[in-house]
Amino acid sequence: MQVHLVDGTYELFRSFYSPRGGHSNAAGEEVGATRGVLRSVLSLLDDGVTHLGVATDHVIESFRNDLWPGYKTGEGIDPLLHAQFPWLEDSLEALGVTVWPMVEVEADDALAAAAAVAAADDRVERVVICTPDKDLAQCVTGDRVVQFDRRAGQVRDAAGVLEKYGVEPSSIPDWLALVGDSADGFPGLPGWGAKSAAAVLRAYGTVEAIPGAPGQWDVPGLRGAAKLAASLTDGMEHALLFKTLATLVTDVDVGEVDEWRWTGPTDGLAEWCERLDAPDVLRKAERLAAGR
Repeated sequence: MQVHLVDGTYELFRSFYSPRGGHSNAAGEEVGATRGVLRSVLSLLDDGVTHLGVATDHVIESFRNDLWPGYKTGEGIDPLLHAQFPWLEDSLEALGVTVWPMVEVEADDALAAAAAVAAADDRVERVVICTPDKDLAQCVTGDRVVQFDRRAGQVRDAAGVLEKYGVEPSSIPDWLALVGDSADGFPGLPGWGAKSAAAVLRAYGTVEAIPGAPGQWDVPGLRGAAKLAASLTDGMEHALLFKTLATLVTDVDVGEVDEWRWTGPTDGLAEWCERLDAPDVLRKAERLAAGR
C-alpha cells in the first residue's frame, strides 16, 4: 500500500489565493478555500489513494513561539481565510478523512510523525508527503518516503532533495539554521547563503560537526571561509536554536496506518456540502465510496 499525507494548512492557503478560489454561500460566508481543498482531497481519492491523513494548524502558534520571538504567528492572515481553518477540519472529518489538528505543535510535525509511523510499517511501500515545504524534506528517505509538490507535479526523493538543496535530507534542519527561513520567521546567520551552507554541510553533516577554525575546513572551492567561521562562532547559540526550530517533532499521536484508510463519507457531509455550495463533492464522495 501507499500512504499519502497532506499539508491541509498549505492547501487551504493555496486554494484561498488561487485565481478562482473565492466563493460566498447564500449566508454570505466566504467558503471557497474550504470547498477547494475538499475537491483537491477527493481528487486524490479518485486517483486511487486508499490511506490518507491531513494535518492542519488548528492555531498558527506553537511551542516554537516560546523559543524565538520572531517566529511566525497568525498576525496578518486574512480574516476570510482564518475563519475557514476550523471549517476545513470539520468538513474533512465529515468526508471521512483522518485529520490531525495541531495546537502545541504544527501541521509539519504531525506530517513528520505520520511519515515515521508509516515508514515503520512493512506493509507500506511508499509514503508520499504532499507539500512543497522545505521543512518536510528532512523526512525524505531514499525513494520510500518522498515529497510530492502537487501544484508542480514533482516528486522529490532523497536524490532530488540533494539536487535541490545541496544537502542530504538529514542535514535540512542544519541548512535552514544557517540560511534561515523567512516563512517561519528566523534569519539564519550573517554571511551564510544557500550554496556556502550546502558546501560546508556536505562535508560535515551537522552544524555541531563544523570545525571552529577555518584552517581545519576541508571544503574545496569555498570562498570566505574565515568570515563564515567567525559568523558561526559568534552565532553558534542562535544556530543551534534555529536548528531546533527547524527540526520537526515526531512524538505526536497520529494513530496507526490502518486508521487512515478511507472508507467513505459520514452522514454529516451532506450538511457541509450544502453550506459550501458543493453538491458535486457529495456526489463524488458517495460514488467513490460505493466503488471501494
